[in-house]
Amino acid sequence: ISCTTSVYIYLKTWFINYRMIMKTKYILLSAIMGASVSLTSCEDFLGEMPDPRTEITPENAAYLLVSAYPTSAMPIEIFEMYSDNTDAYPNRFSAMDRLQEDLFKWADTSQNGTDSPSMVWEGCYKSISACNEVLKMIEEQGDLSSMSALKGEALVCRAYNHFILATVFCNAYGSQAESELGLPYMKTVETTVSPSYERGTLAELYKNIEEDLLAGIPLLDDSKYSIPKYHFTKNAAYAFATRFYLNYTQPDLSNYDKVIEYSSMVLGDNPSVNMRDWAAMGALSVNGDIQPNAYVESDDNANLLLHSYHSYWGYISGPYGLGERYSHGPIVSYETNRSNGPWGSFAAGDNNIYHLGVWSNSSGLPTKVITRKIAQYWEIVDAVAGTGNGYCVNAAFTTDELLLCRAEAYTMKKNYDLALNDLNIWMAAYTKQTVPMTEDVINSFYNGLNYSTPTNATVKKELHPEFAIAQGTQENMIHAILHARRITTLYEGLRWLDIKRFGITVYRRFIRDDGGIDVTDKMEPNDLRRAIQLPSDAISAGIQPNPRN
Repeated sequence: ISCTTSVYIYLKTWFINYRMIMKTKYILLSAIMGASVSLTSCEDFLGEMPDPRTEITPENAAYLLVSAYPTSAMPIEIFEMYSDNTDAYPNRFSAMDRLQEDLFKWADTSQNGTDSPSMVWEGCYKSISACNEVLKMIEEQGDLSSMSALKGEALVCRAYNHFILATVFCNAYGSQAESELGLPYMKTVETTVSPSYERGTLAELYKNIEEDLLAGIPLLDDSKYSIPKYHFTKNAAYAFATRFYLNYTQPDLSNYDKVIEYSSMVLGDNPSVNMRDWAAMGALSVNGDIQPNAYVESDDNANLLLHSYHSYWGYISGPYGLGERYSHGPIVSYETNRSNGPWGSFAAGDNNIYHLGVWSNSSGLPTKVITRKIAQYWEIVDAVAGTGNGYCVNAAFTTDELLLCRAEAYTMKKNYDLALNDLNIWMAAYTKQTVPMTEDVINSFYNGLNYSTPTNATVKKELHPEFAIAQGTQENMIHAILHARRITTLYEGLRWLDIKRFGITVYRRFIRDDGGIDVTDKMEPNDLRRAIQLPSDAISAGIQPNPRN
């Protein structure tokens, strides 16, 4: 079954089951929410009384947990627009919408539609509410052992949604976490009108995420899932734990021990057998959605968790004349999918070191130089009127990313041999290079580069993390890992997390028709805009906003 078909069947089956529950159980949590979260306005979002007819039972709770995954929005467009993967082009090209322009300009946007920070906020808290309804039901049933797997999934999903919110609306975790703003951690179903919520600290937020994650993982049972790749299996939860601890920076770097522990549970003794077959994907046609569909196939061992979500990101990141004014174009591509590395040099055609080729539009000034990974799907709402909703499918966790996370952890623990081994496994899968890299090769390549500037860009960015990185091999290995991860996760938003953790300065560049570059803004490591502003409805309801200059 193709990816598109399997996604359709999965969603269709869920909606059929959901309608059956609605008929027999009246209302399922106010359309999957219950009392606590419905952010049309923040009054409704955090203050609506529960419907007295709502009844969650052991029989329908599993269906409710489908809503525990953030299907209404993911912050992928937000993160890509905020990152150094995007440049601006002349105004004869158009933005997808006002939201895309606001995101590129790091503006506190008032837009609240699809792909917006407001929609991420609403979607994640809706999912958290579904988790809390299930956990409440389990507690009222006496915390039955027969429902332990359901409890585990609810706890991990609650942690995951809070983690997504933290990466969007908070600063990177660091030494100031005890005093920096966190977010409300929702553990109960709200039963009062217009409750007051304190944001707490970033340290408290991450501690709560960790507690839920560690409590949930042992309870998970893969055999309970009909389509495992759309749920938190053990491996998907280990991958989430890996990413969480990668971003939960500790002064003694003990978080990297956790990264190694959890990633190794998935990767095993021979990680190469579970890497994506990039050569096979590169052999597919770049036309249509053939490559993107292959990328999110549920039977690909590299994909650990998939979920569909409302989005038009597939249009902006894909081969369409939409969103061209702010996009991944020719200049930035020489830092990403057309970059040279210690693994070899990019060249067009068959001499390209990478298995995946690139597509670019044919205008005199190309605005899109892309690798095909994100397809745009469409759900028809009214066939006569021609209306519908856009969907994308996100490979939320993959073995490709997991391997590079572990390589970073090994490097920060100064175990360079093991880090190099992981890098070479990545290289063997992603590139056509067959000669393993050595420390000398990596040192020679990155020592030979100047640090990047906005008008003379290289793949070597100045790093300003709170933790120390030794000059020489350790720094060069980190450059190689960040370089590889930036290429591998292009269009998936994860570059933004690296930018925040490593204190990388981002510039806003305007690319003129003659190919010249004008720098219009920059975001340094201490820039307050790195914590994206809360939705205006939440602020109006009394939740403390992120500070601004």
